[in-house]
Amino acid sequence: MAYSGYEDYFSKKVIISVATTGGHQGKEANPNLPTQPEEVAEDIRACEEAGASIVHLHARDDDGENTKSVARYQELRDEIDRQCEDIVVNFTTGGGGIFSREERIAPILETDPRPEMATVDLGPINFGQTRTAVNTREQNEEYAERMRAAGVKPELELFNPGHIPEAEHLIEEGLLEIPYWATVIFGMQNGMPASPGNLLTFVENLPDPVEWQCLAVGKHQLPMTTMAMAMGGHVRVGMEDNVYYRKGELAESNAQLVRRAARIADELDRPVASPAETREMLGL
Repeated sequence: MAYSGYEDYFSKKVIISVATTGGHQGKEANPNLPTQPEEVAEDIRACEEAGASIVHLHARDDDGENTKSVARYQELRDEIDRQCEDIVVNFTTGGGGIFSREERIAPILETDPRPEMATVDLGPINFGQTRTAVNTREQNEEYAERMRAAGVKPELELFNPGHIPEAEHLIEEGLLEIPYWATVIFGMQNGMPASPGNLLTFVENLPDPVEWQCLAVGKHQLPMTTMAMAMGGHVRVGMEDNVYYRKGELAESNAQLVRRAARIADELDRPVASPAETREMLGL
């Protein structure tokens, strides 16, 4: 394993993912955060126009609470198909500590059409004072196997470098197709602290062949994703991870955050990938 992303810096386009909603904060944190299917899809359409080629989705119920209702995910998908052009749809399997193992994967397998991608959280992560999302090896083997059978590409979510051996295990078991798609995550409660050195170390140890994107929460989103683009990686932005545009200024929309990422990519001479180009790069 050796980091080689910069070798392709000037020829590789940047994939921009947007996480519009998440499963935690809501309109109390930022009234512009979309929660209902129609407003989420409208927001995604603007993000696609701004340069996002992947949307990472959590569903909310009518009261804005996190839900794993297959019917609500189907509503979301139907609205996206109605309002958007071609964006790659990625459903979460998050929700450990709240939802059962089966509830977490059901929307991926039971919606029509199925999402092209879905997340697999490769290890435990704490939330608040009392909740831990466990994400066992057995569970992740099951998720990866069922996704492979359904034709859904796993997005490997790594909250710290200790999750890299779990990715390697899934590879050794033959449960992942190349290129692997990994998200390195910074600034979570007991995840990897956000810093340039930690980003480089994290990425240097990812299994090959991999395409990777950087996710960083709150104030770390802008500097860490900018560094990721300078390293030849890809980025995830959006109000799931950060409700602010800058200190003290709430984001007007997810599209505002996507437009900034696309401007930075342009300044770095890395064109933004279209959904079709993203599919080709990730083997979808």
